Amino acid sequence: MTTGGLTASTSTRLGEDAQRIRYLAAHLQQVKDALSDGVDVRGYMYWSSFDNFEWAYGYTPTFGLIGIDRDNGYRRVVRPSAAAYAALARTGRLTSLTAAVGKPPE
Repeated sequence: MTTGGLTASTSTRLGEDAQRIRYLAAHLQQVKDALSDGVDVRGYMYWSSFDNFEWAYGYTPTFGLIGIDRDNGYRRVVRPSAAAYAALARTGRLTSLTAAVGKPPE
């Protein structure tokens, strides 16, 4: 089991969340390559589904695929990266991530 995540833009606009989507695509390509090399990878979980509290930095880092609007009643804000990750889960294809931003992983 492995996990990974990236603190990135708090925006719900695709262009500003594209860094997180590219990170996911590149990271999961490495997981796919490891599997092809025979590494026993049994699962992957993105850290984190929601923005959360980090002991050293409080609520400043925004890891979540779903943001928490703390100034507006703790409203959940689904970011484009959440939709891209859902497309990956539905299709099982890394191209569904890169299709969301129109760029292959670097």
